[in-house]
Order: sequence, then C-alpha cells, then structure tokens
Amino acid sequence: MNPIELKNQRKRKKRNFVRQDFHKKRLKKKWLKPKGLHSKVRLRKAGHPKKVSVGYGSPKRARGLSKEGLIQVIVFNENGLEKINKEKEGIVVAKSVGMQKKIALLKKAKEKGFKVLNLNIDEYLKKKEEEIKKRLEKKKKDDKEKTKEKKEEGKKKEELEEKLSEEEKKEREKKEKDKLLTKRGVQ
Repeated sequence: MNPIELKNQRKRKKRNFVRQDFHKKRLKKKWLKPKGLHSKVRLRKAGHPKKVSVGYGSPKRARGLSKEGLIQVIVFNENGLEKINKEKEGIVVAKSVGMQKKIALLKKAKEKGFKVLNLNIDEYLKKKEEEIKKRLEKKKKDDKEKTKEKKEEGKKKEELEEKLSEEEKKEREKKEKDKLLTKRGVQ
C-alpha cells in the first residue's frame, strides 16, 4: 500500500485529541499535556479522553511528505531550485522571501515544471501583478499632485513678491541673511 494512502487511512481512524476539561473552564480545544497529580487523562483511566501517544503517529515512510507524496523542500532563492529533483521533491517557498524575489522564483519554478506545495502559482502571480500595477498608478498620481502643488506654491510666492514693495523686499532679505549667519555661527 502507498505510504500516503496508509497515512490517510490512519488519520481517518485517529481521534481528535482535546485538552483536559476544555468544556468546563472555557479553555481552547488545543491539546496540552495533562500534568495534574490526580488527572484521569494522564493516568489513562477508562471513560476519559485518550492521551496522545506514539502509536497514533503516521507511518515512518509517510512522515514529512506532502499530500501528493513529495518531500517538502524549503526554497529561499533561485539557486535552491537547481538542487531539487522534480519527481521526488516539491517546493515550499520560504515565508521570509520578499514579494519581488518570490515572483521571480515562482516564474522560474513554473518554467522548469516544479510543483509548488504552499501556494497556487497562477493565482499568486496574477494577484501580485495587479497589486504592483495599482501601486504604480497610485505613485504616478501622487507624483503629479506633488508637482502641481509645487508649481502652485511657486506661483503664489512670485505673486507675493510682486505685490511687496521694495522696502519690504529689503527687510525680508535682511531677515534671511540674519538666519543664515546665525545658522553658520551655531555650527
């Protein structure tokens, strides 16, 4: 029998191991080892929930394999793809890989025909390319708005300078020179 089929068969028979007294004290169902002195689960008393033990494990040949029966290999960059055997191993793209490198890695994996186990290549690439387009459009709009604002500020300054008389211009220039001199003196 195929190790994956055997694993699935055992998994169907396996109990759901729940935390002791989760129903009484509003605890999560997640399994935690019972440590109480009089704990009936720890003592494996009849009529109480079963305790996790080695016998419930999956077959040794199936441990660490994906649903397709491939060995899971974590890949961080494109160099990691060169060491992988297509027939026996499947790729899991590392969590820490950034979006741009992940996109490049997935394109190369698709090109070479590798099986990616932790995400769907086509959906992911389509989704991320749309996100990148939206970002670029937003950035272009923001840049246009900033240039418009700068032009408007420049026009306003020019209008103000035209309105000011010669005396006011001289006073402003003196203030600016004083600021520059004080800044130079401080440094």
